[in-house]
Amino acid sequence: MDIAILLYPRLTALDAIGPYEVLSRIPGAEVKFLARETGPVRTDNGMLTLMAEHALEDMAHPDIVLVPGGPGEVAARAGKPVLEWLRAADRTSTWTTSVCTGSLILAAAGLLDGRRATSHWLALEELGRLGAVPVSERVVFDGKIVTAAGVSAGIDMALALAAKVAGETVAQAIQLGIEYDPQPPFDAGSPAKAPAEIVDLLRARSRFTDAGDPLPARS
Repeated sequence: MDIAILLYPRLTALDAIGPYEVLSRIPGAEVKFLARETGPVRTDNGMLTLMAEHALEDMAHPDIVLVPGGPGEVAARAGKPVLEWLRAADRTSTWTTSVCTGSLILAAAGLLDGRRATSHWLALEELGRLGAVPVSERVVFDGKIVTAAGVSAGIDMALALAAKVAGETVAQAIQLGIEYDPQPPFDAGSPAKAPAEIVDLLRARSRFTDAGDPLPARS
């Protein structure tokens, strides 16, 4: 089973690496990182680099496609080669998936028209403008399209997908193997739970409200 994870400049690392840690443990899975060109791809913090060992044309028919999000999605969804590859790959894929604002790239490719989908909470309105039916849920299945909310939700999505592909026993074994047992120190992981002043802070700094990126600046 071939799994293609798309890389592009200024993606958010956990959007790709979180699902990779899960999907790479599915028996028989072969995960490949690919981009428009082979070579290093700098993530959004400017300090971490991922390696694309394959170009888009090297993997025309993956079984699973995964598109991460990040500030660089704006350029990615404006890039004709990326969108054309996604459309072609989706025609034969078993599953086409995204994490965070990666769903905006899928939408720009026309793959979410009229479909229920999710994204980072700050990007849901933009997702709707691009033709999807935005849903404020952590993981959304609509046919073979699977979208995850912001960043960390990619792990949940990958586990849910692993259960579909390999069964719940395998998915639970993967979850235990990576000891994914979230116990965050704050109950502030969604706009419905976070203090109003924290929600307002992120909203004010969001590029989706014309004022920066959706996540706080990194130190």
